[in-house]
Amino acid sequence: MKNFEFYNPTKVYFGKDEVNKVGKLVKEFGSKVLLVYGKGSIKKTGLYERVINLLEKEEITVFELGGIDPNPRIESIRLGGELCKKHQIDLVLAVGGGSVIDAAKGIAAAAKYEKDPWDFYAHKAEATGALAIATVLTLSATGSEMNPFSVVTNFETQEKNGWGSNYAYPKFSILDPTLTYSVSYHQTGCGIVDILTHVYEFYFSKKESYLNNRLCEAIMKTVIHYGPIALSEPNNYEARANLMFSSTLALNGIISFSNVWEGFNHTTEHVLSAVYDIAHGDGLSILGPTWMKHILSEDNVEKFYEFAVNVWGIEDDEDHAYVASQGISAVFSFYRSIKMPLRLKDVGIINPNFDLLAEKAVTNKTIGEFVKLTKEDVKDILMFSA
Repeated sequence: MKNFEFYNPTKVYFGKDEVNKVGKLVKEFGSKVLLVYGKGSIKKTGLYERVINLLEKEEITVFELGGIDPNPRIESIRLGGELCKKHQIDLVLAVGGGSVIDAAKGIAAAAKYEKDPWDFYAHKAEATGALAIATVLTLSATGSEMNPFSVVTNFETQEKNGWGSNYAYPKFSILDPTLTYSVSYHQTGCGIVDILTHVYEFYFSKKESYLNNRLCEAIMKTVIHYGPIALSEPNNYEARANLMFSSTLALNGIISFSNVWEGFNHTTEHVLSAVYDIAHGDGLSILGPTWMKHILSEDNVEKFYEFAVNVWGIEDDEDHAYVASQGISAVFSFYRSIKMPLRLKDVGIINPNFDLLAEKAVTNKTIGEFVKLTKEDVKDILMFSA
């Protein structure tokens, strides 16, 4: 097990009706809040009115920035930062899924920065501070509710980049599984894939620890068990609760303490959605199992054998290569069973420019840590996924 530092200051309030605490919790940080949310689903469900009433009950002045896109745009970050400066906001409150929370983090940092906040995402500058951030989570997927990372898209440059800072940890996050009951079948499926991929990217690691691997396997098995239940029974509390906290654990740092982030899937998907504006979970569903199939070799067959037996329950056999391949087939089958796309054409990407996509994905000589892939490798994976 390698040396590591672990830091996570976000306080989590988990369970039914925990959202009722939002007013008093926000009040601890000030009396002016910027409420950030998406395309209006929280208004349809009644959550918007509920949150507004709780804030106003504490005499908190609410300013709003709605309409955050599923792949949040840098334009929203710029606008939100200016609103915070203009109204002297104390806290940015994200009510929504990972995209809304990611936007809130960028906005909070932009409010303390005098230049273009794209500088953070272009890795030209570090944040010099941020307003307080808090979240009310409505989608189990990204884990953004308990980490310092934010991913934002700049369609002008066709870039979708991540940025992180200790300033960007939420002060608190409210995780009420009942708020995910209304999430659509497709978005629930996207969340399932996103959670699993977050775990893949630490599980498939050249540097690893026994404990870390078992934690990863527990999260994956939980998602594989409860994901289909949540899809077939949207109001099943146990299913939604297990998915929600699995999402948080997958990317709050607990499974990264000894293993090394792999990187291929999320980096390449960010290119796909920056160019074609597809759902993040769709892109990961297309890339993940094909990546596994492409990289399987004698050098890593034991890791995939472990994955097949411990995660997917494939029957043990002396032929470890066969068992490993069956584990990868199980990923394809599972994604197919929950109606997630497995080919680029399934999301309307026809005759893509494979060279361009590979060029954007591989900015150095190779991409990925578990198996280092060249631009030709990436092109082959994308072509096989077409």
